Amino acid sequence: MRKVLAYSILLVIGLGFSQALPAIAGDAHDAVANTVRVLTMIGLAFIMIHVGFEFHIDKNNLRRYGWDYVVAFTAASFPWILVTGYFMFAMLPAEAWSDLEAWKETLLAGRFAAPTSAGVLFSMLAAAGLGATWLFRKARVLAIFDDLDTVLLMIPLKMLMVGVAWQLGLIVVLMAVLLAAAYRWLHRATMPVTWRWVLVYAAAIVVASELLYAWSTVVDPSVPIHIEVLLPAFVLGCMARPQTARPDAGAEAVEHALHVVLEQPQERRVATFVSGAFMVLVGMSLPPIFDGPDGEHPAPTPASLHAAAPGSVVDDPTLLGGAEEGRYTGTVTGSQASLGWRAIAMHVLILTVLSNLGKMFPAFCYRREAHWRHRLAVAIGMWPRGEVGAGVLVLSVSYGIGGPVVTVAMLSLALNLALTGVFILIVKRLIDGVPEGSQMAVHRPAVDHLTRAPSGTVS
Repeated sequence: MRKVLAYSILLVIGLGFSQALPAIAGDAHDAVANTVRVLTMIGLAFIMIHVGFEFHIDKNNLRRYGWDYVVAFTAASFPWILVTGYFMFAMLPAEAWSDLEAWKETLLAGRFAAPTSAGVLFSMLAAAGLGATWLFRKARVLAIFDDLDTVLLMIPLKMLMVGVAWQLGLIVVLMAVLLAAAYRWLHRATMPVTWRWVLVYAAAIVVASELLYAWSTVVDPSVPIHIEVLLPAFVLGCMARPQTARPDAGAEAVEHALHVVLEQPQERRVATFVSGAFMVLVGMSLPPIFDGPDGEHPAPTPASLHAAAPGSVVDDPTLLGGAEEGRYTGTVTGSQASLGWRAIAMHVLILTVLSNLGKMFPAFCYRREAHWRHRLAVAIGMWPRGEVGAGVLVLSVSYGIGGPVVTVAMLSLALNLALTGVFILIVKRLIDGVPEGSQMAVHRPAVDHLTRAPSGTVS
């Protein structure tokens, strides 16, 4: 558990840097923020490629994955619903309850509570020595589907804000193509899988994502295209087949060949370093919480918006009628009263509890697969949030949403991120001494048969 503690400390250090960065960097803040963004994306891609290496599915039992997707959808939707309701009915005046614009803005701002940080979760679970457990295998499937749902649900939200755009449809098509490729060519593409090559793959994915974004801003700067690096990196890992595997090798032989390569001491050392650096970078990706007049959020520049949201589609607010010259124009912002620190602290605690309660539905599922403590551990394991949630909040600011709602949301995200190590300790304590086979029926889980921690994280 020393690694979990070390990763928690690295997260907090990153959070501290994120708040001090504007003052330290000065005029170079945008350049530094962009560097942090790119490095964060490369680290996330590196981790997700390794997660894909370890991913195997039973194509004869696809119904199981349909249920996994339903469970993941609840994990992405229930926190959003609870947080949005709290924003509307606890933090806004009654006259805003019937305001359609207020609902649209709070629906967008409340989306920060939805996505589980897959990279943070996988790194922490593996650091706790849980990489070979049913919990890890199930959490991996749910977290990937959870983030996929987050991206998909952001598309109709953006349509509410900016209208129907062909770019949003293109994103859906690209995601469908990637998922189809992962299914069709699962571990069939022979390629090098050592850390140097994985780093090259991760950097190439980030470069491709950035080039697509740059091209889309030239075509139509109001709705740029930004594909989550999480999905293409995961798909590449799913398709990868080590060069040492025979052409006619089955799934178990391919998995063994991967293990032989990824279990090498140097591979594990590099994976540990990348995971640790990723923790710092995730913390640094959090935008400034208090840096504006009267303790409000600063009005972000287009460069800093894109830099603070490594996995999100973020638009230039001046193109969309949002924040301009440090002023907020959103309906929600104008209807909020100022809050004292005591009230802010209360809202932060309540919001954090609500957002995590929304992740608890998996605890009531999979009764044929695992003991109730393992199921509860899976639900708690979905609590960590990270860079994607921060990106949603910065996108909210770009549309002119600010004031106490965004401040409380940002502080809740920071608190949840800082508590990640505590969540993983609770998870480990829950399943200690409880065999995975307890209370399991004849049906086996359709997830892959892992026997070790993923090298893309650490063990």
